Amino acid sequence: MKTSQFEPGDCLKTTFVVEPKDWASFEGETIHEVCSTYALAKEAEWACRQFVLKMREDHEEGIGHGLSIHHKSPAMTGQSVEMQATLLAVDGMKVECTWEAKVGDRLVAYGTCAQTVWRREKIAEHWKSYVIEP
Repeated sequence: MKTSQFEPGDCLKTTFVVEPKDWASFEGETIHEVCSTYALAKEAEWACRQFVLKMREDHEEGIGHGLSIHHKSPAMTGQSVEMQATLLAVDGMKVECTWEAKVGDRLVAYGTCAQTVWRREKIAEHWKSYVIEP
């Protein structure tokens, strides 16, 4: 894993626009027509993954092992949400970030995200241990 290009405190940003697919919906019933917490989870992991994408080698891949979310205010349909991931630490193959989501200057959510970079073949072997044969 290439880590020398980043230091704790470095930031990377992504953005997304809230769409109906991001609404808080369960089993076909829309609860709220605003960005759901679970949509924010996906976008938070994507924002933090940008560090992994720039640090991993071709034979490596990231695997998530932690995500926290503190959802503070709504992001409305059509609003652009800026996700900022801040590198907290790289410890061996572990990449830890904090993140925040904002609409303009308004904080929508914040949290942490942790991923570990493994060799692709190690991930494939790891998954095999969870397969239940019929």
